[in-house]
Amino acid sequence: MAADINKQELLPHLFRTEYRKIASVLYKHFGFEYPEIAEDIASDTFLTASEVWSLKGLPDNPVAWLYTVARNKAKDYLRRDKLFAQKITSNLQAAYEGPEEMVIDLSDEHIRDSQLQLMFAICQPILPAEAQIGLALRILCGFGINEIADAFLSNKESINKRLFRAKEKLREENVKIEFPPPAQIGTRIQAVLTTLYLLFNEGYYSSSKDTTLRKDLCLEAMRLAVLLTENKSTNLPDTNALIALMCFHASRFEARTDEHGEMIRYDEQDTNLWNAELIARGNDYLHRSSQGDQLGKYHLEAGIAYWHTINTDTSQKWENILQLYNGLLQIAYSPIAALNRTYALSRARGNQEAIAEAEKLQLTGNHLYHVLLGHLYTGVDQQEAIKHLQTALKQAKTTSEKNRIRKDLQKME
Repeated sequence: MAADINKQELLPHLFRTEYRKIASVLYKHFGFEYPEIAEDIASDTFLTASEVWSLKGLPDNPVAWLYTVARNKAKDYLRRDKLFAQKITSNLQAAYEGPEEMVIDLSDEHIRDSQLQLMFAICQPILPAEAQIGLALRILCGFGINEIADAFLSNKESINKRLFRAKEKLREENVKIEFPPPAQIGTRIQAVLTTLYLLFNEGYYSSSKDTTLRKDLCLEAMRLAVLLTENKSTNLPDTNALIALMCFHASRFEARTDEHGEMIRYDEQDTNLWNAELIARGNDYLHRSSQGDQLGKYHLEAGIAYWHTINTDTSQKWENILQLYNGLLQIAYSPIAALNRTYALSRARGNQEAIAEAEKLQLTGNHLYHVLLGHLYTGVDQQEAIKHLQTALKQAKTTSEKNRIRKDLQKME
């Protein structure tokens, strides 16, 4: 690995790939009662690497070096802090007789188990969704505070406070880092899948122009979802349906924005930029998801996303998408899904029918509602189309959205 990556880039690369593994295992040892210890030791490991490697050069096996230093730092912490040792929980006392005998298991299997258990521990209904996503980014993905702040279009102070409150809540509720009992996996995993779904959306629909960060958020959500399939108890139809959905969406990532970071609408995308490999992977996961006997939200959304990767533009394609939206709205209604259904209706059955359905939604405070009506009225009633686009322009929040709507208005002049 070291030979494939520039020396200056190696440590940042290893921080992204190995920090989360070390932190997960240390969290498993110390629990949420002392969350700062796990992160401090993991961070200090990389600080030591930066100092030592700059003086002595790279070790033969940088990853093994990091793991050894992390183990030693954890033991040193317990050795010098007798007060903490006296307060250690009974579970940890049973695991070793003293600091010298403490085992920090950084095997691949234990790392995977620790990350899976942390997923279930973090994804708790007692925490707001944004706190769950923030903790997942920090602990499970190794994102820095500044990166998380950028992802949420927030600031470092707010994110630090959010994460602190979330950890305090987990500590107060005595949340354990462990797998749920087998009988609870089916219900508990829904919270985990929801968090990963929201994490992916945070990247895919982000208003940030930082393309690298947006991709990283999506890739991390996909990595964690795949991790669930590697454990027999969490390799469920819903899990595979969610990964399929992510693959189909991610396959069009490169085609969704132009060189200025502005959004390109679906019917204007360069289909040559769609990723065939990700589409194939999505098809595989969608097939796996069909092994169950229930059709859930992620199955329907994955089906919709699948049809969007079909490079044809026929009424039958859009009729299939329309019917999938009909099913989705019956089990998981949302205003945005209803709005998207109206677009599919226009492509399948024409603008007049779609206008009637869209106006029933009355989403007058949403600029996307007015953008859609602006396009539906184009060629039907130009003045009405212009009126809706002007309203959308006033309501849009980002510069890229405003620029896109201005271009639409200019075409009508």
